[in-house]
Amino acid sequence: MSDATQVLPAVHDELPPPPPSAAPSRPEAVVQPGRLEAEAVSAWFGQRKVLDRVSIDLPAGQVTALIGPSGCGKSTFLRILNRMHELVPGAALAGEVRLDGEDIYDPERRLTDARRAIGMVFQKPNPFPAMSIQDNVLAGLSLVGSKLKRSERQDLVEESLTRAGLWVEVRDRLRQPGSALSGGQQQRLCIARSLAVRPRVLLMDEPCSALDPTSTRVVEETIREIGSQVTIVIVTHNMQQAARVSDRCAFFLAAHGAPGVIVEQGPTDVIFDNPQDSRTADYVNGRFG
Repeated sequence: MSDATQVLPAVHDELPPPPPSAAPSRPEAVVQPGRLEAEAVSAWFGQRKVLDRVSIDLPAGQVTALIGPSGCGKSTFLRILNRMHELVPGAALAGEVRLDGEDIYDPERRLTDARRAIGMVFQKPNPFPAMSIQDNVLAGLSLVGSKLKRSERQDLVEESLTRAGLWVEVRDRLRQPGSALSGGQQQRLCIARSLAVRPRVLLMDEPCSALDPTSTRVVEETIREIGSQVTIVIVTHNMQQAARVSDRCAFFLAAHGAPGVIVEQGPTDVIFDNPQDSRTADYVNGRFG
């Protein structure tokens, strides 16, 4: 992705199947967390500019929380990080997003490669309702062209559900529908589904906003457990949650009629205890937003 504004075509097939010759035989057994860097990223929906020259370093093996009031561009920025912005007709962007130094918007880079390396967990749990728990976990593999033997699939299901903190609860009912689980369990199932393709980065867009406090606590524990194994970027409006789960924070803000920018970023304890910008202090202390 160049520094010039790039109008993105609508993508009708979100995850096109890779050619057979390019399909890996199976995910790598050990995948190191990736480092994401955004440099001068701006974004538009039609003529409306929603982000202005956002630059941020998202360190490998850490949890970074994107905080700020509604409408400041956090979720748009999150979707830019794994090329979901281009699904919107008329969307445009400028700047660069790099995963371990490689531009994820390089025209020669396949969309499925970016999606495999950079996974996404959405606000509302979205397991495939007609699929069993086991098949939900494995669903992402076919989308990225990975093939496993039967024994390998069984091992991967257990590994992914264990990493998502769900294995003990569901190991005796793997053939039951994923939709039969509670809301919190469904969200952890979606996390397991994302982890099954062994991404290097996992993006989470308000993953606990639709959950009850008990389920939220369990999902937060899961985030802390896997945070050193996969780089996590989480959008949250819950300041207590940001303080609990993240290593770093970035505070987004958009003035009335203006695009979103990053006001301040840094270690979470600094952002909450010793922010350098008065607007950051006001937001994290609940004086607006």
